[in-house]
Amino acid sequence: MHMKNNILVILLLCFCGCQQTNSQSKGAAVPGVRIREVVTGLNSPVALAAPDDGSERLFVAEQGGIIKVVIGTTTLATPLLDLRPKMVSLNRFYDERGLLGLVCHPDFKTNGKFYVYYSAASSQKGMNHKSVLEEYVVNPSDKNVANGASAKRILEIEEPESNHNGGQLAFGPDGYLYIAVGDGGGAGDKHGNAGNGQNLFTLLGKILRIDVSSIPYKIPSDNPFKASEAKPEIWAYGLRNPWRFSFDRKTGQLFCADVGQDEYEEVNIIEKGKNYGWRIMEASHCFNPAQNCNKQGLTLPIDEYSHAVGQSITGGYVYRGSVITEFTGKYLFADWTGPMFYLSQDSKGEWSRSVLDVANKPEDLRVLSFGEDTKGELYILTSQEVTPKSHTGALYKIIPR
Repeated sequence: MHMKNNILVILLLCFCGCQQTNSQSKGAAVPGVRIREVVTGLNSPVALAAPDDGSERLFVAEQGGIIKVVIGTTTLATPLLDLRPKMVSLNRFYDERGLLGLVCHPDFKTNGKFYVYYSAASSQKGMNHKSVLEEYVVNPSDKNVANGASAKRILEIEEPESNHNGGQLAFGPDGYLYIAVGDGGGAGDKHGNAGNGQNLFTLLGKILRIDVSSIPYKIPSDNPFKASEAKPEIWAYGLRNPWRFSFDRKTGQLFCADVGQDEYEEVNIIEKGKNYGWRIMEASHCFNPAQNCNKQGLTLPIDEYSHAVGQSITGGYVYRGSVITEFTGKYLFADWTGPMFYLSQDSKGEWSRSVLDVANKPEDLRVLSFGEDTKGELYILTSQEVTPKSHTGALYKIIPR
């Protein structure tokens, strides 16, 4: 998932209550929001998909491998899909592997297709596991249950370490599937001479873009590295652990939160072929080398914050719904440790960060992920514990105060 490398540090933070200060936020907190409980008793919910078929259902992916169907405020007893038999066994105390991505096909109403991204065992020497992208189709006679026999393997990515797996899936306005992949794990991207983030011959540390109109997939003709010797799936690179990206429904801009190493968290707007700096930079600061790094050709984040503010960023969405209209056009996101924020853009195109005042959010709530329904309303997926096998997970809807 999106947490730090050092598990001991994480556990110490949690035992200490993960107390943070928002003193470094830019701008003052303005009208706040509330959160309304939708369902509880979830097991580390990390992804949400909303099929655009008029049903108003929500599919919730639990890190442990189960996709649950939520209708209104009810979680159906029978899951949409259970991927546990295909996955690696997760450490019950802490793990960043698991079922990490879920998205419905834009034409789900007619084709019933959805896609998952999960961690499976690897047979390759020196690899910890592999990240797998698969396509499924719902059962025509019961659209709340997937047809397990419909599984089609699209992509496999070998992962040298257990952490930094990315996992976000989203279809862009262009109809292509975008995929977030972490740098392969460990600390400092110590893979090769320059790290996986800067290596265009690996899919690790990248945002990928593929065409799933045929299996396994095709490379879109305008992908930036299709005509080179680099991996043609790459859309953008130089990322450490992109933990949640999303498209602005109005502008089509791709917002991506990238989890930092030891000092900074960042938000980027991802554009075709651009290099976002890791491991040369951590956010806008030199990392390797620690001083006088060459920033030429690197794209800086639109926002960053230090670990005095939070420890591990969780990406969200630009709000385009109709319920909390004072936040229209603002990018809502959070830190895993609990604080929530939003970014606003001024007339000069500059972004500034403010604290999102959530009136009734419990202090110990960890924000694992965000979700968006078909109407553009936003949700947070949460847990009160670190373990991927905790049943303290919940789904909340963001509503007006």
